[in-house]
Amino acid sequence: MIMADNNTQTLSCVVSGIGASPGIAIGRAFLLDRGKLKPRGEKISSDQVAFETERFLEAVTDARLELEDIKAKTLKSKGNEVSEQHNYIFDVHLLMMKDKMLIDDTLLLIKEKKINAEWALNLNCEKIVNFFKQMQDSYLRERQSDVAHVSERILRHLTKSDYDSIDKISRGVIVVAHDLSPADTLQLNPQKVNAFVIDLGGRTSHTAIVARSLEIPAVVGTEYATEKINGGDRLVVDGIEGKIIVNPGREQLAAYQEKKKQYNSFQAHLILNRDLPAETTDGFRVALAGNIETPEETESVISHGASNVGLYRTEFLYLNRQTLPSEEEHFLTYKKVTESLPQGSATTIRTFDLGADKIAESERFHEDSVNPALGLRGVRLCLNHQEIFVTQLRGILKASHYGKLKIMLPMISGLQELRRARKIIEDTKLELEREGVPFDSEIPVGIMIEVPSAAVISDQLAPEVDFFSIGTNDLIQYTLAIDRSNEHVSYLYEPLHPAILRLLNQIISSARQAEITVSICGEMAGEPLYTLVLLGLGLDKLSMNAISIPHIKQIVRQSTFVEAREMLQEALKMDTAVEVEAYVAKEMNKRFPETFLMKI
Repeated sequence: MIMADNNTQTLSCVVSGIGASPGIAIGRAFLLDRGKLKPRGEKISSDQVAFETERFLEAVTDARLELEDIKAKTLKSKGNEVSEQHNYIFDVHLLMMKDKMLIDDTLLLIKEKKINAEWALNLNCEKIVNFFKQMQDSYLRERQSDVAHVSERILRHLTKSDYDSIDKISRGVIVVAHDLSPADTLQLNPQKVNAFVIDLGGRTSHTAIVARSLEIPAVVGTEYATEKINGGDRLVVDGIEGKIIVNPGREQLAAYQEKKKQYNSFQAHLILNRDLPAETTDGFRVALAGNIETPEETESVISHGASNVGLYRTEFLYLNRQTLPSEEEHFLTYKKVTESLPQGSATTIRTFDLGADKIAESERFHEDSVNPALGLRGVRLCLNHQEIFVTQLRGILKASHYGKLKIMLPMISGLQELRRARKIIEDTKLELEREGVPFDSEIPVGIMIEVPSAAVISDQLAPEVDFFSIGTNDLIQYTLAIDRSNEHVSYLYEPLHPAILRLLNQIISSARQAEITVSICGEMAGEPLYTLVLLGLGLDKLSMNAISIPHIKQIVRQSTFVEAREMLQEALKMDTAVEVEAYVAKEMNKRFPETFLMKI
């Protein structure tokens, strides 16, 4: 959308993307050239294979040394206080530079196809990126960008292409780039960068995660921002709604300056409630917890007001490596998590939820599947390959001696799976007892309710576990038979669909009858629009990304459980998701204008 601005006579346009980090920023554009390199493709002779092999390995070494240098400098930087906690991002990229799939397969292409190193690396990178694109989990799917960043760094050394200097960035700019690697993002000084805008990326990319930790507004996935924005353009970046106003007029600028003021004031007010309970005015209390992928994220979760970690996704331990994580590695990782939380705070560890084709050494048990999301994954893989499961369980149990841990099993579809998994857990406990290893013998064991069959028989499952945690992302996807990553049907992803509300009600009723706790750990928990509906269901806990916690807490503390129940009952009478969504949006805007005032 491009229009002439009557006040300034300059061209103004709106660029849309994904709001990756909330906030409003106003400033001048600094165009950082991170365009995709186009490697030259050449056929080589057999005599040149050794030379190209040496060139490639030398480029990998140089890229690794460069990244290690950036890591060291960034960690020493006084202006980047979150560098330490995001140290793992550098480590991920350094591990990728040793990865068998990236390095060995590229060398094999050079040898077998008789092509130059640049071409071989590019072909292999495309293969690996496509591999990650097929993953159902959005966080894991975003790891394709990490592969691309590492390959690009190696490629720049192969082609002797120089990086633009981030040191050129002056105070108060908005960085606009085709893409930014996490290493680039960590080098951005929050004192010099108001926001950033990139063509690529999603909400769960490492770059977006770093932006939220730095609390820098960011819009990603714009596709064409670098084509529509020129260096020096005045920009308004709305990280709440995911849009950029290029060369705004006086009225637009004034409106967004007021919106920024209101947002900053609202955020400052929210953080004052960080240590207060999430309790309604009529005494109903719900625990607010954080979702994390790495131990380093616990600090952010607690600083935003969470009472515990409601979901620790352990898949990160299995990715970008040539071997499976050892028992000691599991133990030390989980011990680090529990020791970084306040005493008495629990961490719910979800056992790994990956398919056979997604983890290290997968050739040992590779499964060909036309739909891996419905194949051998999660607890199914654990039951088929118990040695992997037991290694993780031993690590969790040993760490439970040092803090409060819970075990959560994903992808449970029926009683037989649950009973088999629980038997393995009990057998593992007996092994540790015989070895004299201390652990929490009463460690709670629960399940994720994310498969429709588990929701339907939740009354049978509840008596056999200590807690339920509802994974709304997959439950909605599987129940409504839609792939939320497919743009052709993503509009059908409707969390307030009557079928979903009825299923949630049924699951929670089953938990109540069995006197076990029940929580939600999907994206639905962190969306303010749904808070009163979920509160009305009577959940014990909502677990979400750290940045959403203050908003949800504010809504809870300004509400009554009675009005939440009334809203739920009214929603349950409605026939379509459109009706429910319209009703809930109207009520929430009326009751909490300060939360939803950000829409202009």
